[in-house]
Amino acid sequence: MAPSPTSTISEKGQVTIPKPFRDALGIRSGDRLAFELRGDTIRIRKDPKLDRLASAYGSLKLPAPVDQLVDEMRGGPARL
Repeated sequence: MAPSPTSTISEKGQVTIPKPFRDALGIRSGDRLAFELRGDTIRIRKDPKLDRLASAYGSLKLPAPVDQLVDEMRGGPARL
């Protein structure tokens, strides 16, 4: 049995999640994690609320660029 990966906590309380775990869970820079304390164990998981939102990102197809749609909702292009 291979030894479990370990990490050292920095002075700021930061810890690096070992790469095999990040890869297995698809955790990338900027992802949010949820923490749960169970006795003397800390459980860490990807925030499921954000996973659902991230999976929907890019799925909405608009009939025109966002800037054009906003201009139309405001009554036409801004006049300076």
